[in-house]
Amino acid sequence: MSNPVLVEVTRGNQVESRHRGAIAVTDETGRIVLSFGNIDAPVFPRSACKAMQALPLLESGAADRYGFGNREIALACASHSGEPEHAALAGAMLKAAGRGEETLECGAHWSFQQSVLIDQVRSMDRPNQLHNNCSGKHAGFVCACCHEGHDPKGYVTYDHPLQAEIRDAMADLTGTALGRENSGVDGCSIPTYAVPLRALAHGFAKMATGVGIGPKRARASKRIIGACMAEPFFVAGTGRTCTRLMEAAPGRIFAKTGAEGMFCAVVPERGLAIALKSDDGSSRAADAMVAGVLARFFDGEVSERLTAIANHTIRNWKGIEVGDVRVVDGLLA
Repeated sequence: MSNPVLVEVTRGNQVESRHRGAIAVTDETGRIVLSFGNIDAPVFPRSACKAMQALPLLESGAADRYGFGNREIALACASHSGEPEHAALAGAMLKAAGRGEETLECGAHWSFQQSVLIDQVRSMDRPNQLHNNCSGKHAGFVCACCHEGHDPKGYVTYDHPLQAEIRDAMADLTGTALGRENSGVDGCSIPTYAVPLRALAHGFAKMATGVGIGPKRARASKRIIGACMAEPFFVAGTGRTCTRLMEAAPGRIFAKTGAEGMFCAVVPERGLAIALKSDDGSSRAADAMVAGVLARFFDGEVSERLTAIANHTIRNWKGIEVGDVRVVDGLLA
């Protein structure tokens, strides 16, 4: 059975494109509050689970040892745009542990954000690994390794002790057995594991509430979620959806995108978490889906701001309105 159409794209008075997907919303007990499509099929969360991957940085004591505050913790969970502030902070994190850009194993790329890319091309010959959208996460990995006495070399590989810690933390949160049989290699070279949306949402609800996990993990989880909400720019960047969603309700929404149409979000005050995937891997669709679902759990201006992110006008290069991106009626409350 196919997943339902959740987002439509119009041109004129016609629907030009349709995006199918699946969405799971759970509370801290794992109870399904809202769902669309098949939420039990394993999917790769990709970068949407970076907050989970940051747990060893906090739980090991590395973040405190190196004096990291909200900005550094947020960057450790980020898929950032490679803006100067992002690259500089990733470099400072490495320096705190006595390391440099060459220790990273994430590779280098130009910014995915057009305006940032243009500035980069004007100001540098080529990007380095600090400009990689995952450099903050990897800087956090290196710092955790240095603090725990692990050789950072090869920290991206499945058998490295740090990856074993991350695997154990994610298994604890999601209740899913993680191993080579359900793993792949992510864009930044670390292992990624396929888990059902239902389990991924439950894991984030645990992080938000501390229910069902040990006290040390609960403290680290709440600190991570809080840091990201306090510094949304360092989770993504100028004009990015993660940043815009968190700025729509400061301190009340955690949101994190992932490649291939993944998105996870948390509404801490409600104890609810969202995990979703657009079947075709479209970020355009995933952005609309998560904003539409989040709008259900707020009132007034916050709901209006979120709905405006979910449903928005498309303009051509001349600025003429040519259509809309909109979530289907059944998705909005």
